[in-house]
Amino acid sequence: MKTVITGAAGLLGWHLRCHLSALEAWKGGVVALDREAFNDDTRLQKALDGADVVVHCAGINRAEEKEQETGNIALAERLASALDASGATPHLVYSNSTHKAMDNAYGRGKAGADAVFRSWADRAAARYTELVLPHVFGECGRPFYNSAVFTFCHQIVQGEPLSINGSGKLELLHTQDICARIVEAVAKGETGELRLKGRPIPVAEVAGKLIAMYDSYTGNVIPDLRDRFELQLFNTLRSFMYPDAYPTELPLHTDNRGSLFEAVKTDNGGQAFLSTTKPGITRGNHFHFAKVERFLVIRGEADIRLRRLFDDEVKEFRVSGDKPVYVDMPPLHTHSITNVGDDELMTLFWSHEIFDPEAPDTYFLPVLPDQEN
Repeated sequence: MKTVITGAAGLLGWHLRCHLSALEAWKGGVVALDREAFNDDTRLQKALDGADVVVHCAGINRAEEKEQETGNIALAERLASALDASGATPHLVYSNSTHKAMDNAYGRGKAGADAVFRSWADRAAARYTELVLPHVFGECGRPFYNSAVFTFCHQIVQGEPLSINGSGKLELLHTQDICARIVEAVAKGETGELRLKGRPIPVAEVAGKLIAMYDSYTGNVIPDLRDRFELQLFNTLRSFMYPDAYPTELPLHTDNRGSLFEAVKTDNGGQAFLSTTKPGITRGNHFHFAKVERFLVIRGEADIRLRRLFDDEVKEFRVSGDKPVYVDMPPLHTHSITNVGDDELMTLFWSHEIFDPEAPDTYFLPVLPDQEN
């Protein structure tokens, strides 16, 4: 299924690429258009040729008022014109906002873009879905842009004071929940306005939750993650701590009997297991959408490598059982551990949930192109 994503470098666009990469029916058929590609007539035309689905995530959120209004409409007109020129009639999904109902530049621009797409769908006899979204959050967002959640995460991690609107309210929806709904809408052929619901929550409560999570986590205690929304908030916070927070050194208590360190402390349990790895062997080469996973070498020498999905940069941490440190894997980053020593490697692995073979949340993807699991 050939699927074109505009605004693919943005938060929702990137999350959608990650989501589709784990679905067999969508693998290999995703064309990601960033701003440069979208503005290139040849590349845009080639992308749309034969497309089955187009998800329009591109938009102007931060600009002068006039550009917010005219710019969002212009993006829609460009895409509609390119679809006409290509002759393609894909299922078009537009990522709109609840702000479309507001009488301001941004709201008028988002509503105007919807009108452009509805007109195109009518004349092309194509399926069109308007996805109306509340306040979106998720891993790897931009602070001081379009989400108070991201700004709070950044400020907490940097030790900066938070500016909190005490009376403000949010309706929060995680990006991966949106992605799942997009896939469902396309599979069912749903059209028209689809208004997605999020978690209503006061701004001050969000800030309080994030502060408490950060204080607990930096105090070497994993917070209670049994509630899915709490897990999503925690993973969003952790994405702002990576990579600078790792490897994290654990206090080593030593006396004449030997040494002791506390590998994992948590408010919600989870699962831990020990693994041995022979010299030169690599384990892992997979990523998770939500799982919190800890690597802790207790004997031997290892390289832990991580790479964000659709990014070429590889982060590498050299760790040793001689000095206990942990690295917690961020979601949507493929990761591996390689025994680089001469002796057998022993590693403690921990995850926040007991492994479920029916829903493993584990997807194979090499960190390095020449690695095999």
